[in-house]
Amino acid sequence: MASRDGPMVTGTDGTDFVHRETVASHYHISVLNKGRLRKCVFSHLLLALLMVVKMVPDFLDRLDIFVLEIEELEVPQPLKWEYVWLVGSLASFLGLIAIRKNRVLLLQIYFGLINLFSTVPILLAAMIYFSEFVKYCSEEEPAGLQLWQVGEPIRLWDILTGISNGCDGPSCC
Repeated sequence: MASRDGPMVTGTDGTDFVHRETVASHYHISVLNKGRLRKCVFSHLLLALLMVVKMVPDFLDRLDIFVLEIEELEVPQPLKWEYVWLVGSLASFLGLIAIRKNRVLLLQIYFGLINLFSTVPILLAAMIYFSEFVKYCSEEEPAGLQLWQVGEPIRLWDILTGISNGCDGPSCC
């Protein structure tokens, strides 16, 4: 290889570069897909952080720690599928290791754990609470629904399931 100011190989003017080796296209695709997967993993971890923040009052209650400011928020008690989803978020660290070390087996384990502990609970929650969601959207004053007041009443699980379906679903991975 010649540098700009260095010596040139005799007998060439530098335009005969077509014979040189190039990086195969599947390596370019691999790098592109690793970047996409890394974005999905980090977005999943961000959602897990938001879930931990939502679950802080429950964690503090279980540890018998009373903080008045947190208790005044009246955050609803976490549901079982939220715990399962949060545990499934730990698989994201396995995914990051698999990406960094280029280990296919770890990547397959990561996909299996994410599907089992993250996608399945979100889909089950969406199926179980779909009727409540329709009731919430169709009625002006829905009665008997667990709501949390932020400007207007919103359902926290509706927001989380919507975002998580985008994060865990086929559009991301």
